[in-house]
Amino acid sequence: MRSGLSLPAPAPLRVFDGLIALLVIAAFALALMAMGRPAICVCGHVELWHGAANDAGTSQHVSDWYSLSHVIHGFLFYGGAVLVWRRLGKPLPLAAALFLAIAIEGGWELVENSPAVIERYRATTASNAYAGDSVLNSVTDIGFMVVGFWLARVSPTWLIVTAAVAMELLALYVIRDNLTLNVLMIVWPLDAIRDWQAAAR
Repeated sequence: MRSGLSLPAPAPLRVFDGLIALLVIAAFALALMAMGRPAICVCGHVELWHGAANDAGTSQHVSDWYSLSHVIHGFLFYGGAVLVWRRLGKPLPLAAALFLAIAIEGGWELVENSPAVIERYRATTASNAYAGDSVLNSVTDIGFMVVGFWLARVSPTWLIVTAAVAMELLALYVIRDNLTLNVLMIVWPLDAIRDWQAAAR
């Protein structure tokens, strides 16, 4: 996020850093498989885009409306890292910040696909068909986060903020859900919002 938010430009990522990032993502994929998550959609095929918001294919394919939330995760992780290192008065260690972002995102994928959290989603949100993510979807979710992290690195702050708001509004309009509502309904579920979301599904 340039426009005055970051300190002097950090060193660019090396090929070695990219390989480590891929290994970390692969480790999360193996952990998800060890948890019993299916490698791909149990329907037996892979879609590049799945546009439905609450059916058996949600969070099972390469991308869907919830992919936008993961791009925003990347925006937030990069912005948070910049603010922390700015307060420390040191240049941002880009590779370390990226690895930390991948670790947080991957950790969330593990938590999100635990039986307790899957049941929480089903009980407190309109996503009563949610059965957790396929490993493929979790890996691409992490990839979308990395895309958001990179976009925040090379774009001005105003553009990233505008993009985040636009993505939230677009998802809200199309599927009546987005990152903001997703967090709210997990932490503090509201019947009025759940009923409004369910009315369109």
